[in-house]
Amino acid sequence: MNAMHIEKLDLNLLRLFDAVFRARSVSRAADALGLTQPAASHGLTRLRLLLGDALFTRTPGGVAPTPRAERLAVPVQAALAMLQQALAEPERFDPAASRKLFRIHMSDIGEGRFLPALMARLRELAPGVRIETMPLATGDIAAALDSGRIDFAFGFLPKVKDTQRAQLLKDCYIVLLRKGHPFVTKRRRSGQALLEALQELDYVAVRTHAETLRILQLLNLEDRLRLTTEHFMVLPAIVRATDLAVVMPRNIARGFAEEGGYAIVEPPFPLRDFTVSLHWSRRFEADPANRWLRQVITALFSERAG
Repeated sequence: MNAMHIEKLDLNLLRLFDAVFRARSVSRAADALGLTQPAASHGLTRLRLLLGDALFTRTPGGVAPTPRAERLAVPVQAALAMLQQALAEPERFDPAASRKLFRIHMSDIGEGRFLPALMARLRELAPGVRIETMPLATGDIAAALDSGRIDFAFGFLPKVKDTQRAQLLKDCYIVLLRKGHPFVTKRRRSGQALLEALQELDYVAVRTHAETLRILQLLNLEDRLRLTTEHFMVLPAIVRATDLAVVMPRNIARGFAEEGGYAIVEPPFPLRDFTVSLHWSRRFEADPANRWLRQVITALFSERAG
């Protein structure tokens, strides 16, 4: 079958050929495919003309394949089976047997917040599934999701547009200090007075976390910035060993505070509240593996699920 034939070929003709070959009867093939016998005969005639072969000859009990039809039968059956498998694939994903690799955009602070619980859950449900984090520039995330370069993006990503998303949790920014810091031991302040008192502190910040830097800018605290780092997860050790303060999400800070050695201050920051969401591409909305993992993630982390 050359390229010209393939371009003219109707897939239904291959289904008809396979049915006739298996049934050795045009009428029984027509019944199996839900066709009238004239429609089946007409389709078979079209295929004969395309291939230049009779394909089937009449016998007392029905039809018999020609040598050309015998040679075609195996590859046609294999092609139809492969196509059926491909079309049925969206209905099947076996997490327990899968060794699929999922790539996820996360910041280092997101890794600390989400990966421990996610990996523990995957060990129970899908021990062969693998995760690779791939932090990207915000402007590259939507295109990477659409292309399949990454499967998901976690985080507070207000500039990422045109994606599907599920809200996981609401959070807010606070100030983390070492336990016993002079700022903490002073008389308790609140509201605007607390915001103004932040001028007394020196800060450490992360270059890649734009929202925390934006808060410092809005409060005119840029001159109080003593250290800028590349990674968020090093900050607690720095805060614990110094008098530096860090603006960070409350959910993360609470985890450090529970271990001891830290204090949390909650000023009424501008841009204080934010939402952490899971993002994915509309292209993969119906993909079974994508659907399965996002269900696992939302069940683990969504406040509504909790």
